[in-house]
Amino acid sequence: MVSIADVAARAGVSPTTVSHALSGKRKVSDRVRARVESAMQELGYVPSRSAQNLAIGRTRVVGLIVPDIRNSFFADLTHGVEAAAIRHGYNVILCTTGFDHAREVDYLAMIRSRAVDGLIYAAGAPPTNSQLGALLGDLPLVLVDEEVPGASAPSFVSDNLAGGRLAAEHLLGLGHRRALVIAADGGLVSSDLRVAGFRECWEASGAEPPLLASGAFTEEGGRAAIGRHPEVGAADGPTAVFAVNDLMALGAIGALQQAGVDVPGRVSVVGFDDIPAGRYAHPRLTTVRQDVDELGRRAALALIAALADEPAERTDQPDRHVLPVSLTVRQSTAAPTTDQGKVVNRG
Repeated sequence: MVSIADVAARAGVSPTTVSHALSGKRKVSDRVRARVESAMQELGYVPSRSAQNLAIGRTRVVGLIVPDIRNSFFADLTHGVEAAAIRHGYNVILCTTGFDHAREVDYLAMIRSRAVDGLIYAAGAPPTNSQLGALLGDLPLVLVDEEVPGASAPSFVSDNLAGGRLAAEHLLGLGHRRALVIAADGGLVSSDLRVAGFRECWEASGAEPPLLASGAFTEEGGRAAIGRHPEVGAADGPTAVFAVNDLMALGAIGALQQAGVDVPGRVSVVGFDDIPAGRYAHPRLTTVRQDVDELGRRAALALIAALADEPAERTDQPDRHVLPVSLTVRQSTAAPTTDQGKVVNRG
């Protein structure tokens, strides 16, 4: 197998000079470059991409950490990141943490120790900002979907506060005045903002303050939250449920149906994300839609621009980019009714 040393010997130069001629990292004369190219042709030497990348101090690989690839939300996010990265000549290493803080810390440490150029981080159980800095050092970082309080890295998130308001406005418009809100465990900023937006709108209307529950960001988390609140769907109990992601909303629907509570006849349910499963559930899920693919695409482009030392996109808030959300109304929400199917007058 022909090596770079063989090319150097044939061209009458050092291996370092051959590396410089291949990488362009340092200037070599046209005469020397021609000798190196002639030697490569004579010997049939083809430089490996990895060797070229190492020569210029880059791997053309970025890391992506997500909490749960089984959730199609993060599959779509990964698709957006990977499509943009590949289009610009980068490969992606994917790590999934299962919303486990210790695993996130381990992956962050591993990412820094491996040859990657930068990291896109969709935190599930994030460390503090100081821990993040200690783990990653000066490795280029972009946050996506989830924020880490105090972090100076650029972030790309959906308008979670507005999304919570959209859910509340929809349910209030249907006539609901009693609700249960299912938040995520772990103090995630996205969950906190969705709950805050919902409560702000709900309580401003004069409706009863919503009940609050929390659970894992999974279907089981939604099921368990309903199990802890049997008053949902009962006489004078909540007639609406807002879950801060679609999996929890689908779990809540399953638990309500298993308990004999009709959705949406007795209780309306709204989720957040617009994952494909919600579109085919029975009933089909009303939800707040995020443009997940665009979140991933923009996060990847921001990291690639940073690696190329290009100027960041100019905005009023250059480090925090907020993408709009919208409400998608389907069959899991309706006006509140009595057992006889008459619309309740809550005027």
